[in-house]
Amino acid sequence: MTKKNHIDHGRRRFLNITGSVVALIGALFVAMPFLKYFNPSRRAQAVGAPVTVDISSLKPGQMKTVQWRGKPVWLMRRSTEQIATLDVTDAYVADPDSKASSQPPYIKKKYRSLRPDVLVLVGICTHLGCSPAFKNRQDETLGANWQGGFFCACHGSRFDIAGRVYRNVPAPTNLSVPPHYFADASTVIVGEDQPASA
Repeated sequence: MTKKNHIDHGRRRFLNITGSVVALIGALFVAMPFLKYFNPSRRAQAVGAPVTVDISSLKPGQMKTVQWRGKPVWLMRRSTEQIATLDVTDAYVADPDSKASSQPPYIKKKYRSLRPDVLVLVGICTHLGCSPAFKNRQDETLGANWQGGFFCACHGSRFDIAGRVYRNVPAPTNLSVPPHYFADASTVIVGEDQPASA
């Protein structure tokens, strides 16, 4: 009698294992784009990463610009005279207490900074995204009440030396203050709040 229905269990096991491996590899190839989508690239991670800035070389009245999340961030060491102008500009700015502006809760309202002498601002106008320029107090083209600060040439918005917007200009709110903290007296970390352990 011949064996017509002989089953080769070894061959069947081999085919099952091979088929499972090929299916698993195929599933990984299909899933790879989805996994990459949820894992940001190194460039994206670097763009959003905090930026360490040494401000030890900044003299009063000088400003430094760094990039954080693709935006210009200004770090300015304000002079005693510049800080004193904030009392004058209180009468001319739309939001002197920064109630409607974007800033971390730990920022001191009057100076819009952690320290009176060091200002940290996102250098983008809150109207349509142009980048204002610093204009000193002597620039008479900006009006009699101009005390120095930032002027956006795109549409004429003016901001005082704390980034507070003047009344009756296109910009709706003060310039934004990014999260930041001082790692030491001359090092600012832009892009994150102070760690709880510090």
